[in-house]
Amino acid sequence: MAKGLFDLTGKVTLVTGGNSGLGLGFARGVAKQGGSVVIWARNAEKNAAAKKELESYGVRVGTRQVDVSSEEQVIAGYEALTKDFGRVDCVIANAGLPPSPSRSIFDLSTQDYHAFLGVSMHGAFFTLREGARHMVKRAEAGEPGGSLIFCGSLSMFKGLAGKVAYAGSKAALGAMIRSMAVEFGKYGIRANSIAPGYIKTGMTGDGELSQVDKYFAAKNPIPRPGYPADFEGIAAYLASDASSFHSGDTIIIDGACMVNL
Repeated sequence: MAKGLFDLTGKVTLVTGGNSGLGLGFARGVAKQGGSVVIWARNAEKNAAAKKELESYGVRVGTRQVDVSSEEQVIAGYEALTKDFGRVDCVIANAGLPPSPSRSIFDLSTQDYHAFLGVSMHGAFFTLREGARHMVKRAEAGEPGGSLIFCGSLSMFKGLAGKVAYAGSKAALGAMIRSMAVEFGKYGIRANSIAPGYIKTGMTGDGELSQVDKYFAAKNPIPRPGYPADFEGIAAYLASDASSFHSGDTIIIDGACMVNL
């Protein structure tokens, strides 16, 4: 019997890019509710640090160095995950590259365009597809359910000059998630996207608010940037059975930025 509304005891969640920033925020939310966590990320040292922190919540944690742009590494990662943990109940496809500093589409080389999509779009697709494969197999064996989550951004709705690969990857996965919600609903599997606003993470610097932080915070009715801690709750909710009828959605968490245009 569940101990609370978002109790995750006995559930296993995979978080790609989960060793820092938003990904670690998602992982903390799961761990704080008693769920086991598996992190895929490329930096072994950061993986170890994240594992140590998450284990302090009294849950089992696994890590693996995985480049999600490699379909082979993703498939091998799931084989290892299911061997070690026995199941996967929730997949949070969070790994991705930061947007280019370029302000023009003409500055983006074809090589960089393909490399970006290899991680941020194809990597997320591989991760979600293979996670769904395991969930469907379990459902066909008599245990339906599961949660597929993609971490998008406000670029799913807003144009960004010079950031076509970034915005394109986010919007494309939003459409894929909706398609997964329709296809896998009969198995009790739900699929949703999270669209963060401006978040202060390792990518945007640590410590005191910078001028960039203050600039973006000024656009929010809640006058501050977001932080990874603001995403612990949504991760716990979407990973838990409390969200069992919530699917096909894009959940915006942005301090009301989008409704203040």
